[in-house]
Amino acid sequence: MCKNVLLMYPDPYHFMKEALKEAEKGLTRGEVPVGAVLAGSDGQIVAKAHNQPIALNDPTAHAEILALRKAGLVLRNYRLNNTILVVTVEPCLMCMAAAINARIARLVFGTDDPKGGAAGSLYNLASDNRLNHRIEITSGIMEKECRTLMQEFFRIRREKA
Repeated sequence: MCKNVLLMYPDPYHFMKEALKEAEKGLTRGEVPVGAVLAGSDGQIVAKAHNQPIALNDPTAHAEILALRKAGLVLRNYRLNNTILVVTVEPCLMCMAAAINARIARLVFGTDDPKGGAAGSLYNLASDNRLNHRIEITSGIMEKECRTLMQEFFRIRREKA
């Protein structure tokens, strides 16, 4: 991975604001509020998505997976080289594996997932030297906003129960 390419990425806060909008869409639809944005090194957003496993009856319909799928179609390539994936919550094992296989260059996420995160909390898949691709990770971007959205979702869920 070329570190010079990563310097070209614009401020990740812009992308995180878009990811939060996606997460809020999921929240209004009863999904776990996770949003994802995939952008190129030129700063252009290629794809956006929010969690939809309930709506799509698909356990793989996480925001990251849906954004990667959309980006692959837009870019007409399964390799998403020199892209940045911005997610409100630390990706799980499935999503990290997909990001690695897609060859994204950088992952930015808001809040940790200590029970299932695979980008440093529970696992650190992105820096596993046994894999043939590594991803630069930045965490804690707009952490409070991302965490608050998740907490709101689970508060509402507890009240309904």
